[in-house]
Amino acid sequence: MSRAPYKPSDLVDFVVIGSGAAGGAVAKELSTAGFDVVVLEQGPYLRAKDFKHDEVGIRYLHALTNDPKLQPNTFRKTEADAAKIQTSVSYGRQVGGGTVHFTGNYWRFHQVDFQERSRWGALPGASLEDWPIAYEDLEPYYTRAEEEVGVSGLAGSSPFDPPRSKPYPLPPLPVKSSGVLFERAAKKLGLHPYPAPMAILSQPYRGRAACSHCGFCQSFGCEMNAKSSTLASVIPVAEKTGHCEIRTESYVRKIEIDAQGRVTGATYFDAHGREAFQRAKAVVVCANGAETPRLLLMSKSNLFPQGLANSSGMVGRNLMFNTGTVTTGLFEHPLNEYKSVQVTRLIHDYYDSDAKRGFFGGGGIDARFSQTPIGFGLNGVPGMPRWGSAWKKAAAHNYPRLMALSSDTTCLAVEGNSISLDPEVKDHWGLPAMRVTFKNHPDDMKVLQFISDRQTEIMRAMEPVEQWSRPIREVTGSAHLMGTCRMGNDPKRSVVDRWHRTHDVPNLFLVDGSSFVTSGRQQPTFTIQALAFRAGEHLAQMAKRGEI
Repeated sequence: MSRAPYKPSDLVDFVVIGSGAAGGAVAKELSTAGFDVVVLEQGPYLRAKDFKHDEVGIRYLHALTNDPKLQPNTFRKTEADAAKIQTSVSYGRQVGGGTVHFTGNYWRFHQVDFQERSRWGALPGASLEDWPIAYEDLEPYYTRAEEEVGVSGLAGSSPFDPPRSKPYPLPPLPVKSSGVLFERAAKKLGLHPYPAPMAILSQPYRGRAACSHCGFCQSFGCEMNAKSSTLASVIPVAEKTGHCEIRTESYVRKIEIDAQGRVTGATYFDAHGREAFQRAKAVVVCANGAETPRLLLMSKSNLFPQGLANSSGMVGRNLMFNTGTVTTGLFEHPLNEYKSVQVTRLIHDYYDSDAKRGFFGGGGIDARFSQTPIGFGLNGVPGMPRWGSAWKKAAAHNYPRLMALSSDTTCLAVEGNSISLDPEVKDHWGLPAMRVTFKNHPDDMKVLQFISDRQTEIMRAMEPVEQWSRPIREVTGSAHLMGTCRMGNDPKRSVVDRWHRTHDVPNLFLVDGSSFVTSGRQQPTFTIQALAFRAGEHLAQMAKRGEI
């Protein structure tokens, strides 16, 4: 079909803002249902052939992520502090968003993640609440996402996994040296390691090639299309319908609203800096947990002087970042961890909270080594020479002999942690820069120390030559952006309902990490995508019934 592209003056059914884990899935669901969709993506359209093993460009020049020179943000720990320019937010900035360069960890949330307030009660200093949906509501969409994008794993391999209706569509990826060592040590300690579920193809799937184990995976785009990004999986399906246009280099500055309180479309800057307005019957914001609240706050009007859909004052509140720690080991023999995907084995023995610990939260621990050569050369290991022939000898010896245990742990929602608009700093387009306010809840720090101690024990059982752990520090930045427009039944305490419809505006929907009520254990992408498939299906049904 060839109906797309559309003109800004065309009244399309939906404008979707963002093309990442959520935006790609929503666009696919709506366009395959026959609705006309324009996806506004602030970054370029890169294909597999465009991705390179360019460590400097990727890791240091922001080739695939937001550039702090163009999009600065400010940071402060509390609202009483002065905010200073400091890079705190990272997200994918191209078609496919963060799914293009993510590690590919695809954990499902557990049942407890949706009902922690009911189980544990109020927690001083935190805004701990239950989700308005349960795991059982989302399970079919976890399964849908696994099949639509391609996820490799082994059902039933973890005793802690929640129930599932189908096995994974692909078998797990081959185990790496780190996974073997981790599995042996964990079992020795009575733990339950299992093959990590990954959004990376272990076998050819739906016309895409399997992983070639090149090693340039985390932070890099995949030239094999083996990484299950929305770019490689669902966006092509959406485009083939003839009902979906991916409009790139489109930097949205405001969602417009009429006198009746309904959105009418989105105003954006195009690739040439010219302002345009795309008309739409409904808008679905999938910009991420930081840019979504920023956009709402910039979309002020007479009806919403504090920001669009913000009558509750909750837009931007309850920001949650990813937290975790790392324990590294140097081994006698080469492990060659620079090859293949990052993660092949994982434990969830410490996932759930335990009242006996004296604090709230838990985490998952996986085995990996994610340093690429230049990054390792610049950072090295403790005590390693920093220059000359001694550095070359040490780097050549150490690099293939290293691995790490990495954890992802609870980040509690705190109402004072937020995304707001900086009153002074502007971005490249003259718009208010994002101001990040964030300070970890004390229990976040306690669970970090607890998990770090467990990693130390496991690493010791792996018998490395040396081992060391990263110091426990408060978080000041993140690529996992959650909680700023939380989902809930009470319009006074939440921004969207259980179907992602804003309480204030009937044809405005927010579908991304901003809707999260709890952080789980800091692997949000799969849950973001499951929610998006659920929301997209429901949106299509509502639209067909004339309810939007």
